[in-house]
Amino acid sequence: MSSSLLLLAFALMLVLEGVLPFAAPRIWRETFRRVTEMNDGQIRFIGLTSMLIGVAIMVFVF
Repeated sequence: MSSSLLLLAFALMLVLEGVLPFAAPRIWRETFRRVTEMNDGQIRFIGLTSMLIGVAIMVFVF
């Protein structure tokens, strides 16, 4: 994997992560507040699900 491709993927992640706080800060704040009230197992499940979806997308694209 080229380092420029990895850097491009990181930049795209930052852009996507910034869309909700920029477009709807009140909704983002409420969502973040709800996440802080979750227990560790729930947060780990969300993280695992996100990673698996990401891997599935990479498998289908490449």
